[in-house]
Amino acid sequence: MNKVAVYRKEHFNAAHRLFNASFSEAENDRIFGKCNNPNFHGHNYELVVKVVGVPDEKTGFVFDTKLLSDIIKAEIVNKFDHKNLNLDLEEFKNLNPTAENISIVIYTILREKLPKELELQIRLYETERNFVEYPA
Repeated sequence: MNKVAVYRKEHFNAAHRLFNASFSEAENDRIFGKCNNPNFHGHNYELVVKVVGVPDEKTGFVFDTKLLSDIIKAEIVNKFDHKNLNLDLEEFKNLNPTAENISIVIYTILREKLPKELELQIRLYETERNFVEYPA
């Protein structure tokens, strides 16, 4: 079986604040620094979705990239773009919106929308130099 990886890149802009209510203000400042700004701060996130599988014998596709794009836009971009993650998304009401946690949330949402036989990986760039992958 010849597995092939297919990638789709999208982007969204969102604000967040890194903060743990169980920490003191000083502890939040020490741990999260400028990312603990009570007025929030934003990022231009770059999202790379990787699906891996065996190409279909009839179409030659692992997964139709147009359909993958449509799913990502409908389920992630439309939900996350120009939002305050802490305030606007239910997923982060009790979850610190770190890049790590955002990637897990995106993975969980997309995993439900894609065929189970496909492997899925999320790469999320918070900045040009800082990015995470889930699963690792």
